Amino acid sequence: GTPVVHISLRRDGAKNKSLICCRFMLSARAVGWGLTVVSVAGAMSSLSGSTCAGCRGLGLHRLGAVPGRDPNRTNDMLLLPPQIQDHSSASKHVVFFHGDIQNFHEEMALHSDAAPWVGWSLEQAGRVLGRRFPDSHIWVVRASRMYLHKFSCYQHFVQCNMFGAPEHSGYEAGQGAFCQLRSLLSNAMTRANLPHPLPPPEGSDTTIPPGFSLTLVGFSKGCVVLNQLVYELPGAQSDPLMSEFVQRISDMFWLDGGHPGGSETWVTNKAVLKELASSGISVHAHVTPYEVCDPMRAWVGREHEVFVKTLEEFGACPSKKLHFEDEPPSIENHFRVIQEF
Repeated sequence: GTPVVHISLRRDGAKNKSLICCRFMLSARAVGWGLTVVSVAGAMSSLSGSTCAGCRGLGLHRLGAVPGRDPNRTNDMLLLPPQIQDHSSASKHVVFFHGDIQNFHEEMALHSDAAPWVGWSLEQAGRVLGRRFPDSHIWVVRASRMYLHKFSCYQHFVQCNMFGAPEHSGYEAGQGAFCQLRSLLSNAMTRANLPHPLPPPEGSDTTIPPGFSLTLVGFSKGCVVLNQLVYELPGAQSDPLMSEFVQRISDMFWLDGGHPGGSETWVTNKAVLKELASSGISVHAHVTPYEVCDPMRAWVGREHEVFVKTLEEFGACPSKKLHFEDEPPSIENHFRVIQEF
């Protein structure tokens, strides 16, 4: 059966604050709350097979425990085939990295703090992206660990603590986010029996299929993967086994990036941003007041501004938009950026 984590939440203080927090950060947003893990019955199940209950009627296929750069670094994935078939759709791919709380539909429905947001499950996110990119394969990558069923941890892409706060580093051949991403896509395409799958980076023939293009989308915590890719970009471009793959990335979308660390929510390192600006990758930064206008985490807004302005200084033209700027900050609008970008 599905393993369950039983959690008791102890509230100190008089105000009736919501138990639901997109990041559930150990910060000012979580002051006055105590967490006690009562019991943990096993790890999250590795879901294998094809179509899942939450995917019926959506054209989604679930691929469980897809191996990345080594057999022990696996991620569950969802695949939504192109909704519009043409001569180029077989080669277009969009990869989505989700935020905290988001999980498969049935996992979210089991937990009271996630259930109110089940409308933003991984299945639903895949379907929304399918409407946004109807001529592309949509790949939803589930974080390899969901601490307390809330905190998405992408430790197979970037070093991070138990709450998913990252520690970014540069490129290392055969390691890191680029290698994990390419290996995941290669193995997932092979398992899904797609024609002309992406070859693994360590194979005898690493030639990228003709017309292959890649769009990367990170939402909230998922943006830590995009940030790590930016830190690795200079080295990856210099690696003959990875450079052609990097050149096939057409667009990167940051959607309301956020994580529980106290800095580096957005990349501000000028050296790596200079490489991003000259890479030819189209950069898109979509935010909401929930992240960039929070006075308790003022560095997020400042870092976002530095990210955009630095890219502009280096000659890039990142697209940027503040969504719902005339509405009060809310978790609902935070999620809605997935639909509105």
